[in-house]
Amino acid sequence: MPQKPDLSGQTAFITGTTRGIGKQLALALAEQGCDIVSTGKTVDDSDSDLEGTIHKTAEACAEKGVETHAIQLDVRDEDAIEAAVEEAIDEMGEINIVINNASAIQMGAVEDLPANRYDLLNEVNVRGTYLVSRAFIDHLKGVEEDAWILTNAPPVELDRAPGSAAYSWSKMGMSFVTLSMAQELADDEIGCNTFWPVTAIDTRATRYFEMGTEDDWRTPDIVSDTVLEILARDPAEFTGNRVYDEDFLREAGVEDFSEYNLTEGDPEPTSAQLFDPGYSRPDDA
Repeated sequence: MPQKPDLSGQTAFITGTTRGIGKQLALALAEQGCDIVSTGKTVDDSDSDLEGTIHKTAEACAEKGVETHAIQLDVRDEDAIEAAVEEAIDEMGEINIVINNASAIQMGAVEDLPANRYDLLNEVNVRGTYLVSRAFIDHLKGVEEDAWILTNAPPVELDRAPGSAAYSWSKMGMSFVTLSMAQELADDEIGCNTFWPVTAIDTRATRYFEMGTEDDWRTPDIVSDTVLEILARDPAEFTGNRVYDEDFLREAGVEDFSEYNLTEGDPEPTSAQLFDPGYSRPDDA
């Protein structure tokens, strides 16, 4: 396995940390000594069948010995984002890692998906990524540690997505914004990259929308290990990249992915093929 980086003295602002991939990212970075700003909409799960709040994630990270702060945040709200960024910096000092993880998901053909759901997908996904990233740029230009903007979004190799046009369009927008910033901020040595799972990941969304079974999913750990491998690089050199978790970790020396699987046998690369229909694993090509 690749050596995980020492993130002591660094601080990450992560969106969408109440559960799933966002929570795992926060925990994994905290395990490596990174202070965490946990953000999301859920602050009380007592009346919900969904477990998880930004505060519970922050508390779990604090148990690993790092400093934490939780901020309720709707990434659609520009004023709320500006206030959250100011609060995070006031509370934690320098923030050098920004991870755009918050995302809405709903599959559906154009005929079946109403306008308000289309708006929600685009406002949370691409607008949220745009606004959070933009709000941090001035701060990131002045940090002493390595500076990063990382986004949970896919490489894109398609011009249509029947059955998921709205969702796919919004995720493509997240990638487009992030990779555009890679060139805009190259002189400032801010590493802007996207990361995306090859397989579906076991989250509340995959279970709620019945996107396969446990045979089709991997644990969120493969995504957090991918982000840690990115953070082990030099942001001045490693920027503008579209990373698939499995491919990236394989290049970094991982040979056996069974620890990430929920059942025996590697899941099919359905998540990659949603945005790159021609995707195949090296041994399948």
